[in-house]
Amino acid sequence: MAETQQVLNSSNEEESPEQKTSRSRRRRFKASNMSFEEMVEMVDILKRADYDGKYLPYLNPNVRKAKIMTKIVKSLRQNFGVQRSKEQFRKRWSDLKLREQDQYRRIKKVLLKSDVQVVVPKSSHFTSDSAQRLIQEIMFCSTWTLSRKKQGD
Repeated sequence: MAETQQVLNSSNEEESPEQKTSRSRRRRFKASNMSFEEMVEMVDILKRADYDGKYLPYLNPNVRKAKIMTKIVKSLRQNFGVQRSKEQFRKRWSDLKLREQDQYRRIKKVLLKSDVQVVVPKSSHFTSDSAQRLIQEIMFCSTWTLSRKKQGD
């Protein structure tokens, strides 16, 4: 029994330097919880880019997904100052869809509300005179339409 334990200890010592060198070559980021805002940003990018390929068949889906994940990494680094790996984002996306469906629904609701666009006039000089002219044109068009309908009767 002591011999088998000694053999196990020696084999663990031999394997550990190899593991350390392979890990040191790879860039590792510390796993940490994502804030709700970070998840909203990630889901927004993934949905807009059709990450899951629901709408079109893609020739190289893995290459495309890698590019989308790179975009997410850059966006979250710029907007929130966090640095995570692509694998962490893939895992988080999978968890949201499969395990945390309530959280995913909340994120989708936030995204739906933010998709409402406010119409801003192109001209920054929207004065009361131009508003008055616009109202007159609308009234003219509506009275003209009414008069045309009466003539048709």
